[in-house]
Amino acid sequence: MREPDGLAAQRNELGDGMNHSLLQRETCEQFGSSFDPPGKDERLGIALSTLSRTPLNAARHLAENGTCGWYVWGGELADSPDFFQPLHVHHLAGLVPAMVPYLALAPGWRVLWAPGYVDVWHDMALLAG
Repeated sequence: MREPDGLAAQRNELGDGMNHSLLQRETCEQFGSSFDPPGKDERLGIALSTLSRTPLNAARHLAENGTCGWYVWGGELADSPDFFQPLHVHHLAGLVPAMVPYLALAPGWRVLWAPGYVDVWHDMALLAG
């Protein structure tokens, strides 16, 4: 489901005073997802060396082994075993602030950002074990 550009821009400009939980809840309601925020001490997988590439991608798998299930990368996904690095969720806002509103989307959701474009959709394949 493509998100209107104006709303995407609003979500990218999180102010320090913005209530992230409220914004995340609104995002979940907008896309019909249950509200499933990760704990701030949970980890996600992030491909740090790719974050300057486009499009920026995020996919939430089922949580396991202390992770919240989110994986974030820029450009093309690689199958290298060291492609993703672990990162505590509370550090994500400093690296990928555009991701913060989407963090509470339940497992099975994907987000893609490109200049002037944001796409959010549910992908059942992410839930396959």
